[in-house]
Amino acid sequence: MVLNLTQHKASADQVQAGVFDPTGEDAEKMRGLLTFQDLPMKGNIEEKAEELADLALRVAGRRKKVMIGGAPYLMSPLERELKARGLTPVYAFSQRVSEEKEVDGEVVKTQIFKHLGFVEV
Repeated sequence: MVLNLTQHKASADQVQAGVFDPTGEDAEKMRGLLTFQDLPMKGNIEEKAEELADLALRVAGRRKKVMIGGAPYLMSPLERELKARGLTPVYAFSQRVSEEKEVDGEVVKTQIFKHLGFVEV
């Protein structure tokens, strides 16, 4: 099992691979910590990383993998904080599949992301 610590709900493919989303107050707190409304300062980033890692440790329980993703400036501090708590940060690896179809005389291109696995850091 892998805790989803991103702003997006786990896809069907990810759920099938063992990813689970936090729920209720945990999900709300997580989204708040992953969101930056103002230009973040280093101390604010580190504080959020610590709080997210504490949340992950509590929610993940014995499941030690945590899927992360989001603001690049948050990922490195978050990786460090997760590892310091005995958790393993992973990133989702997806393949983009493009599909084109004609709709009302126009070609519409869509991208579908196919989950293929996790990259451990």
